[in-house]
Amino acid sequence: MFKKMRHGVSAALAVILGAGILAGCGNSAGSTSSTGGTSAASQTNASASASVTAAQTAESPATVTITDHAGRTVSVPADPKSVVVTSVLPFASVLTVYLDSASSIKAMEPASMNAARNGILSELYPEILDVDTDIMNGDDLNIEAVAALNPDVVFYNAGNTKEAESLENAGLTAVGISPTKWNYDCIKTYEEWISLLNEIYPSRSAGREDLVEAYSKEMEEKIQAKTDALSDDEKQKVLFLFQYDDNTMVTSGSSFFGQWWCDAVGARNAAESVSADNSNATITMEQVYEWNPDVIIITNFTKTQPEDLYDNAIGSDDWSSVKAVADHRVYKMPLGTYRTYTPGVDTPLTLEWLAQAVYPELFSDVDVVADVKDYYSELYGITLTDEQVQAMYNPNSAAGTLN
Repeated sequence: MFKKMRHGVSAALAVILGAGILAGCGNSAGSTSSTGGTSAASQTNASASASVTAAQTAESPATVTITDHAGRTVSVPADPKSVVVTSVLPFASVLTVYLDSASSIKAMEPASMNAARNGILSELYPEILDVDTDIMNGDDLNIEAVAALNPDVVFYNAGNTKEAESLENAGLTAVGISPTKWNYDCIKTYEEWISLLNEIYPSRSAGREDLVEAYSKEMEEKIQAKTDALSDDEKQKVLFLFQYDDNTMVTSGSSFFGQWWCDAVGARNAAESVSADNSNATITMEQVYEWNPDVIIITNFTKTQPEDLYDNAIGSDDWSSVKAVADHRVYKMPLGTYRTYTPGVDTPLTLEWLAQAVYPELFSDVDVVADVKDYYSELYGITLTDEQVQAMYNPNSAAGTLN
């Protein structure tokens, strides 16, 4: 089904390579070791890319002035050599893949590190395991610890105005990154992140924004072409379990990422009537019984696995009568370079995976394994092994620990 898409992206990539501007998109050290070396063509491209990178670096300005996602005008060093990523948890993984290295990241939050350690990011970029995570005082950012690292830029959650003020009062350059500004649209949000990075890293932009947008949009259109004709009765009812343990059950209402995922694959959000944002969208088993979802999707922000619902292993909750459980249609979201519920590198392929999980008959011709390999190779120059892809789509529970 997606052969045409892959050919289209390949053609676009060929144009960019021909123009000699894909300087920042070589194989990672981790991917090179996993494939046993590079081809002569790859080495030639790498040499050409290195020459272009050197030329671009020589022409790069000392600073750039950008408007961050909080609407603030900020002057930042161009191509910063050291950064800290704080309260926007997926962004460390995005920056690592964008730069094809984690070496410039001096610190990030423990929750980001846990996802990196338990996903493929630490295999592709082992240096990320050396990044400092001792920048927190409980749930609060330790400004002194961040300042001691002397970063060129601190990337923070654009909604956290208090954190921005504290960082700037400490003499640090803070750039707001928003995960929510675009109505929880994961594709649009990721595109905006890449667009802002292109401004901050002028020697690295390399036309990647256009490739990401083209691939993502075509993926959306391919899925919508098969789901737009579904009647209301045919649309599957999906319940997201964002967090679930003995003490609490949190879902996605209409104001969180789960709503966008449902809309994007032509499904109904079982909890759409719950309007509270993520941390407040707490529900009960009684509500689950009332909604009786066709499909349940469990995120990697919780340790819970599908087997825990099948075996009624969480507290005293009885899931046996819930349609999704009775039909064995409970799925754990993939864990790629980060937890795929949020925007990030894996968003387009997570959309494909979800469409197939919700509508297996409509998307029976989709080969997710082949598509994820092509995507990483063509857009990021990363060669994934079969084992890495299997790990992405069969994640363990450990990433659900957020500290």
